[in-house]
Amino acid sequence: MMTRRTLFGGAVATFGAVVAARFATMPKAHATGTFEIEHTDAEWKKLLTPEQYDVLRQEGTEAPFTSPLNHEKRKGIFACAGCDQQLFESEKKFDSGTGWPSFWQPIKGAVIEKSDNSFGMVRTAVECHRCGGHLGHVFDDGPQPTGLRYCMNGVAMKFMPAAA
Repeated sequence: MMTRRTLFGGAVATFGAVVAARFATMPKAHATGTFEIEHTDAEWKKLLTPEQYDVLRQEGTEAPFTSPLNHEKRKGIFACAGCDQQLFESEKKFDSGTGWPSFWQPIKGAVIEKSDNSFGMVRTAVECHRCGGHLGHVFDDGPQPTGLRYCMNGVAMKFMPAAA
């Protein structure tokens, strides 16, 4: 039996499916500008794993709690997986509990911050200064001394341990 409640529920579910499908099929943004390291889309696809390509070149996001870099505690540098640009020092890493490697400050001049209005939210995206690769986002809920949380996709970075 069709009631107003089931009719309304069906309409809401249909609307939700249409919105989700629209976001899933939207073309993802690419880094724009002139960078020290530039490649064609085909070259990036050859240089990166599919997961790295999705995050670095298509502004994707890895699943939370999946990156081995979440548990990396050695002294060293976190660098861009696309171009080796040094991004973050291990001393500035902290456990934010969010499921992504988090830092309270990047290496000076290593990243670019830009406004990101995707998915109906206003956020600040973080890109690699050298290649324009998407790394993650920065939020204002981090620890002192900066109060910032650079929430990075682990797949967008690689860890280079300090020399012993």
